[in-house]
Amino acid sequence: MRGVLVAAAVALLVSLLGTPLAIRLFVNRGYGQLIRDDGPTSHHTKRGTPTMGGAIIILAALAGYVVAKLVTLDPPTASGVLVLLLMTGMGVVGFIDDFIKISKQRSLGLRTKAKLAGQTLVAVGFAVLALQFVDERGNAPASTALSFTRDTVLVLGPIVFVIWAYIMIAGTSNGVNLTDGLDGLATGTSVMVFGAYVLVGIWQFGQSCEFNTASQFKCYEVRDPLDLAVVAAALMGACFGFLWWNASPARIFMGDTGSLALGGALSGLAITTRTELLLLLLGGLFAIITISVIIQVAAFKLTGRRVFRMAPLQHHFELAGWNEITIVIRFWIIAGLCVAFGLAVFYAEWVTGV
Repeated sequence: MRGVLVAAAVALLVSLLGTPLAIRLFVNRGYGQLIRDDGPTSHHTKRGTPTMGGAIIILAALAGYVVAKLVTLDPPTASGVLVLLLMTGMGVVGFIDDFIKISKQRSLGLRTKAKLAGQTLVAVGFAVLALQFVDERGNAPASTALSFTRDTVLVLGPIVFVIWAYIMIAGTSNGVNLTDGLDGLATGTSVMVFGAYVLVGIWQFGQSCEFNTASQFKCYEVRDPLDLAVVAAALMGACFGFLWWNASPARIFMGDTGSLALGGALSGLAITTRTELLLLLLGGLFAIITISVIIQVAAFKLTGRRVFRMAPLQHHFELAGWNEITIVIRFWIIAGLCVAFGLAVFYAEWVTGV
């Protein structure tokens, strides 16, 4: 438990104090955000705001985890390290994308195929490695069984699992990326979801089958639940510190560096805590915003008409005249309700045992 607190506190301080240093560095180098001309006109005032701030979130989370290990003298676990590697790998793909946008002064970074190839390499590598490193109880960081609040009876098999993990990682990363359109929206939502995974990891550790053999039907077969709680706490703290500078009016954006990294970390936590489908509830806002884009594209291709004034969904409300801060706060409320509902479902499953 001490490791959870240390990871969150260190990551918070590194992010809170390190972000203004990054702002000055990026401003001096001219690493400013490019704004789409077809977006809301109110966003044009944000042109030139430093981007790639997600690098600070990644560094802060890694620092929080490392310091927690040093303080508690607990060795790193395969599950925790793999989630952090997935986060970092996706962040590198996003960083390259951001850097190309800035250096070439265009709204398009990596070409679609190149970006997809990078995401695929990182995601597939994580999925394959997550089935290795079996402990003495026979548990690997990931399971080939499809999971909701725990593994279900539906076993995918190694190959299908790798494909499923890739879909999860790519979908979650793109969901966070689509949400990152207003000041503080994606960061604040991420804080809540990572906070939920802190609670999930701690609860799974307390109810682990390693210590609760008497309640074998309710215990959790998760390889490293407490260390995953440490990882989630580090990410929560890093996002909290970054939010201080990313809230409206944002002095820095996370860019694809941050959104892809956070999406990768969320999906990695879902896979390693055996809560893959529960992520749809915990990260409900990300899912809603992603679905709005799918609906918009499908409706336009099928009927030639748009359902929303603009997608993703937050921009629809901007064009409807809502103030940006109002949208962010109300979307945070929705995100909080989704997290609360997801945690309620997680706990209810344990209480009822069904």
